Amino acid sequence: MTSPASATAPALIARTVAIPLPVAAHLLALLPEVSDPGELCSWVRRGEGLVGWGRTLTFEGGGAHRFEDANAWWQQIARDAIVRDEVVQPGTGPVAFGSIAYSERSEDPSVLVVPEVVVGRRGQSAWITTMTTDPTVPPADVVPGPAPSPSAPDGVRFADGELSAAAWAGAVHEAVARIGAGELDKVVLARALDVDADAAIDPRWILGRLAEDYDTTWVFAVAGLVGATPEMLVRLERGLVTSRVLAGTIRRTGDDGHDLALAGSLARSSKDLEEHEYAVRSVADALAPHTSSMNVPEAPFVLHLSNVMHLATDVAGVAQDNSTSLTLAASLHPSAAVCGTPTPVADAVISELEHLDRGRYAGPVGWMDASGDGEWGIALRCGRFTGPTSLRLFAGCGIVAGSIAEDEVAESDAKLLPMRDALTADHPGR
Repeated sequence: MTSPASATAPALIARTVAIPLPVAAHLLALLPEVSDPGELCSWVRRGEGLVGWGRTLTFEGGGAHRFEDANAWWQQIARDAIVRDEVVQPGTGPVAFGSIAYSERSEDPSVLVVPEVVVGRRGQSAWITTMTTDPTVPPADVVPGPAPSPSAPDGVRFADGELSAAAWAGAVHEAVARIGAGELDKVVLARALDVDADAAIDPRWILGRLAEDYDTTWVFAVAGLVGATPEMLVRLERGLVTSRVLAGTIRRTGDDGHDLALAGSLARSSKDLEEHEYAVRSVADALAPHTSSMNVPEAPFVLHLSNVMHLATDVAGVAQDNSTSLTLAASLHPSAAVCGTPTPVADAVISELEHLDRGRYAGPVGWMDASGDGEWGIALRCGRFTGPTSLRLFAGCGIVAGSIAEDEVAESDAKLLPMRDALTADHPGR
C-alpha cells in the first residue's frame, strides 16, 4: 500500500510477544531470501536492533515537506493502530523503518516501510512483532528460524558514476578555490560508483559482511538502500535526545603503532578540527530549540573503525517538546557533516559541482515506533539497488580551506571500501 494515511485506510493490527533470546542471537541470519531487496529491513549494531521483512504499509513522498508528510502519515497510522504489546520496550509494537531523500529535488522518493514481521533484540530481551491490516487474519506468533545462507555476488564490476576520480578531484579544487574566496566555509562533495554483477545480488550477503567487518556501525536496509553507518544523527528514547557527530577523517594502515600516531595527528589537525567544529555547531544549534540541559563536549574523541578513524563528539539533551525522532532528524538535516556551511551556499555548490542525484544517500535512515521514539542515522557507507544485479555506491568528503584534492580522493576511496569489500572479498559464509 503506497499512499498517505486517510480516514478510510484500514487500521494497522500489531502484536508483539517475547521470544527466547537465542532465537534472536543472530538477527541478520533470520532474514529470508527475497526476490526484491526492498522487502528487507535492518537496523543492527553488535547483534542488537531490529530486522524486518515484507510490506504491510508503505509511505512514499518527496519535495520540501517530505519529513512532515512522512511524520504525519506515521502518527495517524500509530494513533489508529490496534496494538497488543507484551514486551513494551523501545522498538516493540508498531514500527516503521525509514529512509529520507537528502534533497527536496531528488527523484528518489523518501520512504517509510511497515514490515509484516519485525524481530528485535535489546539486552536480555528479544521479541517478534507481526503487523497486518487484514482484520480476518490475526498476527501470527511464528518464531522464525535461520534462513538459508546467502550466496556471494558473482562477477562484480565497478564503474565511475557521473564523474571519474580525476574529474571529481577537479570539483574539489574548484570548491577549495571558492572557500578561499570567502564564498563559504565548508562543503561536502560526494561521488558515485556503479556496480554490476553477472547474477542477482543478495542483500543479505552485503548486510552480513558489513556486520562482520564493521561491528561498531549500524547496519541498515530500507527500501533497497543498504549500508553501514557510523553516524547516529539522532536517538530519542523516553525523553533523552542524543546525537553523534563525525567529521574529520584519516585512513587506517593496519599497523597499530602507526595508526595510533595517525590518531594523534588527526586529533591535532587544524583542518580536521575546523571541519569537526562546523559539524558540531550545526547539530547543537539545530537541537537547541527542542531540548534543555544540552551537553556539548569541548573536544572530540577519535573513533576507530576498521578502515578509517573519525573525530567524534556525542551531543545530548533532554527533550522539551512533543517532537518525534523523525521531527528531530528533520531539524538536523542537512547537517554540516553532509552539506557544509553556510547551508544554503553549500547546498548550491553541491548541486553545481557533484553532477549527481544523491537520492537517499546522506539522508536520515532508521526506525520509529508508535510513541515517536526511534533511531536515525545518516545513510553513509551505502549503496542503493538499481536492479537485481546492480547498485550505486556513494561516498562523500568534507572540503575546507586546507583540503588537498588528491587526499580527498584517497579519503573517498577509503569510504567506498566497506561496500566494495562486501561485494567482492572472498568470505566463507557469515
